[in-house]
Amino acid sequence: MTGYLLDTHVLLWWLREPERLPVPARDAISNADHRIFVSAAAVWEMAIKKSIGRLDVPSNLPEVLAEDRIEVLDIDIHHARAVADLPMHHQDPFDRMQIAQARHEGLIFVSHDRQVQQYDVPLLRV
Repeated sequence: MTGYLLDTHVLLWWLREPERLPVPARDAISNADHRIFVSAAAVWEMAIKKSIGRLDVPSNLPEVLAEDRIEVLDIDIHHARAVADLPMHHQDPFDRMQIAQARHEGLIFVSHDRQVQQYDVPLLRV
């Protein structure tokens, strides 16, 4: 079974404006044969942005994710240590954690961020 890890902005587009995603990404996310994940780091990033008024996040996010079969990938010690193995192409700690998780878990990272292409991670660029 193929697994995908959605970057924070991809999750937001999927929830609010799925038409912004190209057809291959929408097909991958909606395919019941695929496991779809979002990092706890993305949830944390969204919570920070919500608390400073820069983002509106559904208050029932866990239920919304469950309805869309999106699983939350917790951060564990292996993920935290894997960040040290990443070159410093990207300074954003949330993105670096998500990339490390995708690499460690063997997931395809779904992102629009061009900097992600510099990493050795399977990528579905949107």
